[in-house]
Amino acid sequence: MKTPPPSFTLTRAAAVTAAACLLLAGCSAVGATDDASGADSAGTARLKVALITHGGEGDDFWELVQKGAQAAAAKDKIELAYANDSEPAGQAELMRDAIRQKVDGIAVTLAKPTAMAGPVAEARAAGIPVVGLNSGMDEWQSAGLLGYFGQDESVAGRAVGDKLDGLKVKHALCVIHERGNVALEARCAGVKKAFGGETENLYVDGTDMDAVTATIAARLSQDPSFDEVVTNGAQFALAAVKSAQEAGSKAHVSTFDLNEDLVKAVQDGDVQFAVDQQPYLQGYLAVDSLWLHRTNGNTLGGGEAPVLTGPAFVTKANVASVAEFAANGTR
Repeated sequence: MKTPPPSFTLTRAAAVTAAACLLLAGCSAVGATDDASGADSAGTARLKVALITHGGEGDDFWELVQKGAQAAAAKDKIELAYANDSEPAGQAELMRDAIRQKVDGIAVTLAKPTAMAGPVAEARAAGIPVVGLNSGMDEWQSAGLLGYFGQDESVAGRAVGDKLDGLKVKHALCVIHERGNVALEARCAGVKKAFGGETENLYVDGTDMDAVTATIAARLSQDPSFDEVVTNGAQFALAAVKSAQEAGSKAHVSTFDLNEDLVKAVQDGDVQFAVDQQPYLQGYLAVDSLWLHRTNGNTLGGGEAPVLTGPAFVTKANVASVAEFAANGTR
């Protein structure tokens, strides 16, 4: 059975539907939940916040981001709408719709910063505060965002490079599943900068897991000198384990990002380590920061510094401390 793709492109009809009803009463955007929507028992109107990402449908990572955002929204009595589109133009249109709906705040990812520059400027002109999360570490300030919550991908990549040196790795394959995604590119560039051995980037179609497995296996078969595969998502790490087996390769697997299945793979020794950027925390802080800004004028990081949620290494030595939370669906 084909594994669900980690990202998706809304059909034109779906995009129009999502844009039309993003924050209207009784209508949720793609992937939105109603856990924190509506007015409180006293009838006081709640703040409306839109969380708009480039994430894919059915991706465990983005489900964790949403769970964190929902928890903050419930605490702060916020009406939260979530919408996503992996295509930059679609994500930009979803943000413009949130602006038209006059939301009280927007949390957005900047995986393709150029495409989002216009909508961010429009939100600022409309007096809507915008914070960034997950992607856009190097662009959030120049874009005029109030704050940023995520991992410094360059720092994380360099940390992985150092980790590989400690493991005596000589030849690493860094797998990028979305060409042009600034966060993924920065990670692999960071690995290359810090790692003392040889590195090579491999681009795969992250929307087709069968193709991902086959492409990695083919490259490992072509060059038996690879002794490490570094992926940029938990599901891709699990695919790489299968790829190495199919190729008869002795390469080990490590990855950025975490989910419950990946925790088990680390426990079993199939994956050497994972870099956890804590997506639940990213969603939580992004929404909570908008509430704090609207209700008390606070700006986390002072508008000058990002609030870092990673990197944190998860290895066989400490994975037990994470397993409980992964089983609960929050790590």
